[in-house]
Amino acid sequence: MGDTTKDDDSSSQSKSVRREKRAYFFRKWTRIDLMRASAVGAVHVLCLLAPFNFKWEALRFGVMLAIVTSLSITFSYHRNLTHRSFKLPKWLEYPFAYSALFALQGHPIDWVSTHRFHHQFTDSDRDPHSPIEGFWFSHVFWIFDTNYIREKCGGRNNVMDLKQQWFYRFLRNTIGLHILTFWGLVYFWGGLPYLTCGVGVGGAIGYHGTWLINSACHIWGSQAWNTKDTSRNVWWLGLFTMGESWHNNHHAFEASARHGLEWYQVDITWYLIRFFQALGLATDVKLPTDAQKRKMAFAR
Repeated sequence: MGDTTKDDDSSSQSKSVRREKRAYFFRKWTRIDLMRASAVGAVHVLCLLAPFNFKWEALRFGVMLAIVTSLSITFSYHRNLTHRSFKLPKWLEYPFAYSALFALQGHPIDWVSTHRFHHQFTDSDRDPHSPIEGFWFSHVFWIFDTNYIREKCGGRNNVMDLKQQWFYRFLRNTIGLHILTFWGLVYFWGGLPYLTCGVGVGGAIGYHGTWLINSACHIWGSQAWNTKDTSRNVWWLGLFTMGESWHNNHHAFEASARHGLEWYQVDITWYLIRFFQALGLATDVKLPTDAQKRKMAFAR
């Protein structure tokens, strides 16, 4: 009887710990936190200045930049590097990973590590960006609290496959140089309109497309598979997120290169993977088997 009481007390304490939320703003900010907040803030300030420096060609550049960098994130960082859903020759893998830098979501080692932790600890106390801690935390604020992520998940010990490659160590050590050089080239090429409409509008579109996967796709939408977590399929985000919003599908079959499993589920990233597969450049392309689908299906 005494043991049961002790267990109940421990359970109550653990639940109270889970409900405790970390302060978003009034806390210690590390140098990395400030750098990330500065980058995100700069993009949104540039976006707000876009109407005052508007040019149609600059806006077209911004939309194209958002499409290319968002596709690079989903194709390279997510499906290729994080989940190893397919293989590419290094001469093709590296350029895609490099272009994803300009989505301003960090270098591959950091991005891949965080996303692997998300799948390992989905909706638990150790999930880096669970909506259980609030919509805005899962949408954006988690990015600026590296100490919290370290406390939850530990060190970046789940990306040794990337750390062992010189190219990804190089990107980790020089990411700021590449971003600043790119922004400088954009400014000298098209002036302030290209910086505001291009980097600002394009960057904001790319940011919120990715962030909505972490927030909206764990709150709204439908569940096709019994994943026992909060992941959802959000159909109206499918095109905007390059197919990433079929998020319940993804959590059911993490290694699958295809997220839009039905013919009507638009998945632009999968179309690109399929294109390279047809050329013989994307190999070991993983898809869910019938046995896996039966295992994840809801009981009828």
